Amino acid sequence: MEVAAELGALTGSLSREDGVFGRVVDEAGGSVPELVRQVAAEAEEAWKLYAVEGAVGPDTPVEIDDALLQVDAERAAELLTYLATYNLVFPGPARRDRAHARRAAERVVRLLGYEAAWYTNITDLSPGARAWNPVTRHTFEGILQHDQWPLTALA
Repeated sequence: MEVAAELGALTGSLSREDGVFGRVVDEAGGSVPELVRQVAAEAEEAWKLYAVEGAVGPDTPVEIDDALLQVDAERAAELLTYLATYNLVFPGPARRDRAHARRAAERVVRLLGYEAAWYTNITDLSPGARAWNPVTRHTFEGILQHDQWPLTALA
């Protein structure tokens, strides 16, 4: 299977539930912050009914760039699994089987290479702590973006 097609299928598997946005494109469509902003705009539109009136968040690629941290491939697989499995707002049952999400996330990382850089706004996933820098005007979201292959996951 061609890499782009397999990535698309895996991303669809990880993002098929309501509230998780995944995107893979065949060619670079801009810088990491520009690609994050494109997906963030899609999420803002889908979540507009849940926005707090007057809430603000990063609105430009430069502002989003300030919110992103570079992580390695192992952390990327952990974050993809987390974003696909858990609801960032409401505690409760998982959105999907964690083992499935982990296998799919690890395959994504293998396809893109362990030497690649990933970017996220999530700084802490330890039990009981959820820390991140916003990339949308909503209170709860998490982003993971690959540096060279335009792959984005936002929950």
